[in-house]
Order: sequence, then C-alpha cells, then structure tokens
Amino acid sequence: MPPIAPENPAPYRDASAHLAGVDADWAWLVATVGPCTHAPKPAREPYEALIRAVAYQQLHVRAADAMVARFLALFPEAPFPTPQQILATAPEALRACGFSTRKVATIQALAAGAASGLVPGREEALALEDDALVARLTALPGIGRWTVEMFLIYTLERLDILPVDDFGVRDGYRRLKSLPAAPGRRELAAAGDALRPYRTIAAWYLWRVPKDKTPAATA
Repeated sequence: MPPIAPENPAPYRDASAHLAGVDADWAWLVATVGPCTHAPKPAREPYEALIRAVAYQQLHVRAADAMVARFLALFPEAPFPTPQQILATAPEALRACGFSTRKVATIQALAAGAASGLVPGREEALALEDDALVARLTALPGIGRWTVEMFLIYTLERLDILPVDDFGVRDGYRRLKSLPAAPGRRELAAAGDALRPYRTIAAWYLWRVPKDKTPAATA
C-alpha cells in the first residue's frame, strides 16, 4: 500500500468515523481521545526499524533511548549503521551498549538477514502481504509476531493491524468494555472483525483508553 503523507490525514479521519460507529463504547472513546495523531516512521529501512523495535522490547522508553544512542555512537560516520558494519562489530561492543545477550544475537541475525536478502528492503516489503512478512521475519531468531506487527504499523504504515498480544491493546479493550479481565488473543481477534479495515487506528485508540473510565461513560 502507498505511504500516507502526514499532510493528508483523511485516512485517519475516515478511520475515526468508522470506529465511532461500531458501538457506544467506541463512540465514547473516539470522542474522549479526539482526532488520531498516529505518527509512523516510513523513511526507515526494514532492518533498521526491526533493530530499533528489538532495542525497545521490554524496556522503558528512556532506558531504550539511551541504549540506542550508545549503539549509534559506535558508528559516528552514518545516521544508522549498515548491516555489514553491524556484522563487523564485536558482540562485546554491542553488549557494552546495554543490549542483552539475546538482543545482541537478534541484532546480528537481522543484520545478516538484511545482507542476505532475507530481511527485505523497503520497496520489496511494501509489495508483500502482511502474513507473508510475518512468516518471513519471524523465521529470524528473537523476532516474534509483535515485533513484526510494530514494523507493519510504524514503518510500512499498514492501517489494518491489530496486535492482539500487545498488553496495552488487551488492557485498553478490557477497560473500554469494563471486562473483569483482559481478553484472550482469540477473543480480541474476533472483536477486531468489526474494526476492519482500520484495526491499526483501533489499536492507537486502545492504547489511550483513560484509566479512570467511569460506568457513566459507557451508558
């Protein structure tokens, strides 16, 4: 699908209107949160986007920011290192940036995949279907479905991705629907059918469900 230009928010307006029409809960959420300001980063190459996603896994943003900054400082001659530069870097140097042993192995696998063509370039990735990219990239060690879904959302600007394993999405849906517990992945996937073809924007809103949502708001 073609990139969405920041100056053309029409798809987001259409998505918000669609979601507001799903039911009273979604109408309340869209009205409460307001217009969607989803901000993808389409200029990044897939391997860079995936490496950044790996860096931020299970870390607070500030800690991950510092770790990525130390990583980039290893390669001052370029905005982001090439796969070959990463492969030529000793694992100990990557560990010194703060990456765990598992993350170092994943970063090296991504660099090797980019060098071999397993990790597609941007133009090839844009031409591939979501499921094909998920299958291809999750074959790499340390790359799970969630990481690929974040790549689809933020780098390829896909509008119909619902990351059902994401804690924030699941907990947001629990609060939105006043459920006693977060839904399972199958339950949330089924609920997502009504949100098509804008499940990415639905996830954006679910990440922002107010924590103090009151019963009166759901009436």
